[in-house]
Amino acid sequence: MIRFKSVCFGALGLAAIMMAGCQGGGGGGTASGGGSSSVAAGGKRFKIGVSIPAADHGWTAGVKYWAEEAKKANPDVDWVIQDAKEPGEQISGLENLQTQGVDALVILATESAPLTPIAEKLHAAGILIVNVDRGFTKPAADVFIEGDNKAFGRKSAEFIVQKLGGKGKVAVLEGIPCTVNTDRVNAAKEVFKANPGIQIVAEDSGMWNREKAEKVMTNMLVANPQIDAVWASDDDMALGVESALKAAGRDKNTWILGGGGMKEVVKRVMDGDKMYPGNITYPPSMIAYGMQTAASMLKVGKDTAKKYTPGHVMIDVSLITPENAKNFYFPDSIY
Repeated sequence: MIRFKSVCFGALGLAAIMMAGCQGGGGGGTASGGGSSSVAAGGKRFKIGVSIPAADHGWTAGVKYWAEEAKKANPDVDWVIQDAKEPGEQISGLENLQTQGVDALVILATESAPLTPIAEKLHAAGILIVNVDRGFTKPAADVFIEGDNKAFGRKSAEFIVQKLGGKGKVAVLEGIPCTVNTDRVNAAKEVFKANPGIQIVAEDSGMWNREKAEKVMTNMLVANPQIDAVWASDDDMALGVESALKAAGRDKNTWILGGGGMKEVVKRVMDGDKMYPGNITYPPSMIAYGMQTAASMLKVGKDTAKKYTPGHVMIDVSLITPENAKNFYFPDSIY
């Protein structure tokens, strides 16, 4: 397994697609080593499908942005980028991409379990599969690129425990059912369990959605007169939680730890906003790295590429605090 440090991953993704776009000849290229066109030596022009969730919140909007950037940097590949609001729509889209004769698929699943059978089917049909972020529940990909979500959960929970002095009441907001959410939540709960002074007083899913998180948090506040901190696990949900706290007049004594590195939230961490004392990185640019990986593997031949391409790439996550936030604040970023 290959690991990348998150502090430089955004630059890594950008550098990879810029390198690809600056090659001579056809103009397109590979992600990281070679720099030659992703058109095969025999002249075959590859078609790659990219299947991602609809941009219904900040992080997935970032995914969409980086997918389009990777597409522009590789004009010698026929890219077909599709997004979907729910698993059924994504499954239908993947079946359609198969009928279009794609050579590879880069898949960021709407949900892990429902997408696993179709991924297995497409992989068995000989299509190169690069899975990004939300993993399948069974081995169904040639390459899996993800953030370290167990570290995400652990580091964020440890921060909460430390800031509360080992004692306090915490609300937990989960995300969409998938491997990402499971790893984050389980790791966080292990930390909280190891600290008996921390009490989880409420737990529900905000589905990584601002409006849903606001409604869930409103209900939590009604049922719990004291909540010291909110483990929100996502910056869009954190903003929804903030809206609920302000509406209830309880924004002075409760603070939030989100996650993802949204620039608006990172700026508030950097400025010392008490509502957001920290954050956790999780770069949406990983989709561009997945696309570059697929193009590079097709260029050299997928069977050859599998001999030396890591099957699992994990991106480290970092704790953002007021002391280091300037290193993670990119005002021109889409996210």
